[in-house]
Amino acid sequence: MALLLNIETSTAICSVALGKDGKLLALKENKEGMKHASHLTVFIENILKENNLSTADLDGVAISMGPGSYTGLRIGVSTAKGICYGAGIPLIAVSTLQSMTKALQNNSDLSSVIKNQEKVLFCPMIDARRMEVYTAFYNAKAELVKDISADIIDENSFTNELSEQEIVFFGDGSGKCKDVITNENGIFLDDINATAVGMIELAEDKFNKNELEDVAYFEPFYLKDFVATTPKKNIFN
Repeated sequence: MALLLNIETSTAICSVALGKDGKLLALKENKEGMKHASHLTVFIENILKENNLSTADLDGVAISMGPGSYTGLRIGVSTAKGICYGAGIPLIAVSTLQSMTKALQNNSDLSSVIKNQEKVLFCPMIDARRMEVYTAFYNAKAELVKDISADIIDENSFTNELSEQEIVFFGDGSGKCKDVITNENGIFLDDINATAVGMIELAEDKFNKNELEDVAYFEPFYLKDFVATTPKKNIFN
């Protein structure tokens, strides 16, 4: 039983949720793009102030650990570590793809689009540029059944799995796959993205099991190395 601050910055959405005993208490989100550096600390300050809390009242901070945006993950993890250091509270890491799946499965409207609730697989997708996505498979209990990977999607992707069961594709990387994956067992859901709401139950469970991170040495799960790009336009010309 805990009061946990949940931080999600792995994609273009900046999301902060306050969870108490595994239930949503308050939420702040911005869906206008990569503005995490300016929004995150304000969201945290406001969500605590509006609930008459300080960081000292928290039992821990949960961070969405990736995969996802290199910059977004760095901002989220740095902020979470700072709070944990200052308040002397533990850090909890939650898989971004698993929390996306958990949030979707809590949607009561989902049952209307799935024929076999027990056998269906959930495939969250985070855009990794071009036709590449960060993805994995989860079952109806949000348990990992196919390891997280960076996949380039084409017409042959997931053909074996789709021949045997329905797969629900969602996340900001799924839209570009809709015209490529045409099997009738593929179900595409729009506007389902990473949110701190999906972290709440998972973070509570990890806290109760004492599955905590070393605040000093924890690093996000980038999956791929960061590659810096050189601007094509010379700003000095």
